[in-house]
Amino acid sequence: KLEGLKTIAVTTNGINLTRLLPRLKDAGLNAINISLDTLVPAKFEFIVRRKGTNLSSKATVHAMLTNFRCLLYLQVNCVVMRGLNEDELLDFVDFTKDLPLDVRFIEYMPFDGKYSCFESLHGME
Repeated sequence: KLEGLKTIAVTTNGINLTRLLPRLKDAGLNAINISLDTLVPAKFEFIVRRKGTNLSSKATVHAMLTNFRCLLYLQVNCVVMRGLNEDELLDFVDFTKDLPLDVRFIEYMPFDGKYSCFESLHGME
């Protein structure tokens, strides 16, 4: 902990969050941005290319918030991608409506290595 520092935040996909949160809390963490692009476990594993997280469980997120009241701010960032998760927007709203957190829907950045991927943009015709 550094004197005068008011916020220590981390952005994570949540894979190791439950395991690391106690140590992060002890180090002064008080804000978390969770990148969660889907509430469907199989889609989550496809997106992050590894076995998943249980953050798509409302009970797990609620328990995390209850056990770690040190958090000043918890936010979920969801990148909306055509053909992958655009059908889950209302599910995200429902998932977060009773939790003390914000959900942000973020525009997909159409870039893959050297080339733009405009066909993946939601709303582009």
